[in-house]
Amino acid sequence: MQIPLLTLFVSLLAIAGRVAANDEITPVMSDERVVFQTEYGDITFGFWPEVAPVTCAHIFKLIRMGCFISNHFFRVDKGFVAQISDVVGGRTVPMNDEQQREASKTVPLEVMQGVKHHAGVLSMGRYDDPNSGASSFSILLGDAPHLDMQYTAFAKVTEGMESLRRMEELPTRREGIFVMPVKRVTILATYWYRHCEDELAELTMRFESQADELQRVRKKCLPV
Repeated sequence: MQIPLLTLFVSLLAIAGRVAANDEITPVMSDERVVFQTEYGDITFGFWPEVAPVTCAHIFKLIRMGCFISNHFFRVDKGFVAQISDVVGGRTVPMNDEQQREASKTVPLEVMQGVKHHAGVLSMGRYDDPNSGASSFSILLGDAPHLDMQYTAFAKVTEGMESLRRMEELPTRREGIFVMPVKRVTILATYWYRHCEDELAELTMRFESQADELQRVRKKCLPV
């Protein structure tokens, strides 16, 4: 998971200027895209490593190890959050020793002024200790400004909000502060890929430029 140094530097300068003005910022998203597949549709998201580098690396590693497969959304609170359980105890498939060791690690609170909790933002779950995040995280279903600077926002949905809206319509039950779906909402499979839209656009521009140059040389040098 890498961001070009120049892009990161320019982004951080822009962030510094906006934060000084106490404005909302839009973090740079890494090239990696993660897909969670459910019976209600796929959910795709990308990471914000400049905001939460430790959290992003931790969650992405768990995903690459397959730890979220067979886990579930234990909480679906309409207009607020759809929350995924910790993989330790949340999966139906047992974890091996390596997965267990990685999933047992915790990450620190990582916040950045100007990063807001809007619909589609992924935010780490934790206990009272700000540094107790493990592998449970919420996907925001609406604005939640009371979470800003209190919980780590580390990624955002790029596709699949309609899948989450379908989950919002499921029957629920309440247990204490939690609104939980009556039916288990399982993460059936996960995978990730590299999103290279900017690179493809640049290559396309180069190809078109070279094609124009080739056509110019051809007209100049070859007999009509």
